[in-house]
Amino acid sequence: MTSTRWTDLRPRVISAAGLIVVGLAAVWLGGAVWRVVIALSCGVMVWELVHMLDTARERSAKVLALVAGSCALAAIYLPAALALPLLMLPSMAGFGQMERGGVTYSVFTALIMLAGYGIMALRSDFGLTWMLWMVVVVVVTDVAGYFAGRALGGPKLWPRVSPKKTWSGTVAGWIGAAIVGLLFAGTTHAGPGLAGVSIAISMASQIGDIAESAIKRRAGVKDSSALLPGHGGLLDRFDGMLGAALFLLIAGQIVDFPPGVE
Repeated sequence: MTSTRWTDLRPRVISAAGLIVVGLAAVWLGGAVWRVVIALSCGVMVWELVHMLDTARERSAKVLALVAGSCALAAIYLPAALALPLLMLPSMAGFGQMERGGVTYSVFTALIMLAGYGIMALRSDFGLTWMLWMVVVVVVTDVAGYFAGRALGGPKLWPRVSPKKTWSGTVAGWIGAAIVGLLFAGTTHAGPGLAGVSIAISMASQIGDIAESAIKRRAGVKDSSALLPGHGGLLDRFDGMLGAALFLLIAGQIVDFPPGVE
């Protein structure tokens, strides 16, 4: 193990600590506070996405970020059937604003909006415990993958897109997620099937991470922005959460959630 493997650890830890404090406070308070935080996050991530895809679109980035944040906040207060058009509106609005990357923008923005809606709905519909479960699964996946990948190394997952990610780190994330699932299953009325759901959530978060890496690789940038020292931007930090929330939003229509709870 060489010291260069861990050069970014300190700024990552400091930034992560700040994010954890703000995030936990917002999750704990729930309600309007949580919804505003998520809506603001959606707006910032759309702003970062526009900047990655088309650096000349500064004014468009701000306008689309405002549209995205406003739509995300309004959607959660409407019936689902009326919320869906609002969630898709930022994607449609971006077509005419982008000189390049319009399709990528529209697809990824739709994912951001749906994931943001799913995160808000999870907190409202299932309460603090299950919101914390998803957050812990994603965080443990990321942390276990980071340390196992740096310590064990080995074959790369997809070197052309994400050269630092290894299979050892990926599998470590699954194992960590399964442990989290079993711990929550033991302290709630959920059955052991929660471990399987947790692994699937872990995989979805990793796919979200890789999808954002592919966009950065195509755009020729290292980070989505420089908002968070050691982490880049909100998209760099919450790409996994987007994948997890979107998966849970879809999977919740197929299987009962939480598993084993009548």
